[in-house]
Amino acid sequence: MSRPATDRGRVLVAGVGNIFLGDDGFGVETVRRLAALRLPEHVEAVDIGVRGVHLAYQLLDGYDTLVLVDATQRGGEPGTVYLIEPSGPGDSAEQSPVLDGHRMSPDAVLALLGTLCAGTGAHPPRRTLVVGCEPASVDEGIGLSPPVAAAVPEAVRLIEDLLRDGDQEAPAPRATAGEAAT
Repeated sequence: MSRPATDRGRVLVAGVGNIFLGDDGFGVETVRRLAALRLPEHVEAVDIGVRGVHLAYQLLDGYDTLVLVDATQRGGEPGTVYLIEPSGPGDSAEQSPVLDGHRMSPDAVLALLGTLCAGTGAHPPRRTLVVGCEPASVDEGIGLSPPVAAAVPEAVRLIEDLLRDGDQEAPAPRATAGEAAT
């Protein structure tokens, strides 16, 4: 059962990636399209791009849920959209985060957030989801490949579904562009 929007905590949908590396711009493009829609008042859609440190500091403002949108290599067909709910930070989070504002992976951002929260008394998001897309190419160049460009509307619909039904369970792969998500 979903909670009414007024009962939900704040949600940050963050598009991450580098638009100069082909399909790595998936998160940025998806959030750009999502931000053009009418979103619930408790939701912010932000183009973070490669500013991982900025994301970590923004999360200190108090969000219940973080939805990261990014190109995600998991071995599927290019254009496959994934919904992932990490159980915790990955191996890189156990090391000290490298403070290079242009080379921070989502794991490094979450590790930095943990350090910042410990130092400030703030709380990290209760729930983190990743909406990812299998890239075809992350070589230098501007623009998404055809399968990843076709996956953007599917990712937007998936995020809209998550925002509408914030309590649904997160399955692993959702769909390949053009297929109906189940």
